[in-house]
Amino acid sequence: MANSGTPWFNAARLKTRQLLLLLHLHEQRSVLRAAEAASMTQPAASKLLAEMEDMLGVKLFERHARGVEPTWYGHVLIRRARAAMSEIGRAQEEIAALRAGRMGQASIGTVVNPGTNLVPQAIAEVKREFPDILVRVEMDYSRPLVAKLLDGQLDIVIGRILGPEGVGELEFEPLADEPHSVIARAGHPLASRVGLQHADLVRHGWILPPADSVLRARLDSMFMEHGVQTPTNAIETSSLPVTSTLLRGTDMLTALPVESVAPLIQAKLLTVLPIELGVRMESFGIIRRRDYILPPGAERILQALRTTARRLYPGLRGPESLS
Repeated sequence: MANSGTPWFNAARLKTRQLLLLLHLHEQRSVLRAAEAASMTQPAASKLLAEMEDMLGVKLFERHARGVEPTWYGHVLIRRARAAMSEIGRAQEEIAALRAGRMGQASIGTVVNPGTNLVPQAIAEVKREFPDILVRVEMDYSRPLVAKLLDGQLDIVIGRILGPEGVGELEFEPLADEPHSVIARAGHPLASRVGLQHADLVRHGWILPPADSVLRARLDSMFMEHGVQTPTNAIETSSLPVTSTLLRGTDMLTALPVESVAPLIQAKLLTVLPIELGVRMESFGIIRRRDYILPPGAERILQALRTTARRLYPGLRGPESLS
């Protein structure tokens, strides 16, 4: 193998075909299946893998009877390869957009609350001045969005940093806290209840976030602290449209930031129940890859997000490098 003291960018001359094979190996966990996915023979795949390991001076995969497993070195290169291939694909899309006369594009990920207020307002501001910018918006929980940001599938995320994964590569601009309230349909039997208790809440059906989400863990803990079980009469969804429709047509309850359903509350279709739920999430904010140069379209969206956030959330701090 190459001398480990040799800078990798001098020793390694990685090709796109090798990076694609690396990703197929990670997905398939088999040299034979990875070779088939990459449209090459198994001996050719084995040779390419051996060349990569020799150039980098480390073992990328452990070979077992049941297949192959990435080493720690392999995981590092896989993540970088996925981001590199995503960037190549994004570059092709951006070039195609420019050739078609559009001003560029931006891919934004957002959690629910800013996705109903901050993000739409910022996009509308940009589109008024640059109508040909193509903006893609994905709404989800923070963990999957940050993973896509690190993989190069998203330019910007409006969400939270919830774990150590990739924090050294990220920059965070905090925007606002996000207290949750109990939301129900207007005219719900509990809406006028005096002295409403947490035990009263579990007698009704609930619309809950997925079991693997941070908010669900907070809700489970909240119910436990008040001596009741998480409702078993429940529907799990991360979709705000599904949640709001179910709320309006049933006596089910849910926990949401008031801001995310403000128009429906103002229209007297939904209401906030008179109880302090005691569930808060960490501050959400703008998350970016620290050393990533945004394409022009995404840079315009970023500036509009900052401008809109200063109007919506007074007293903002500056960006924070996470390490």
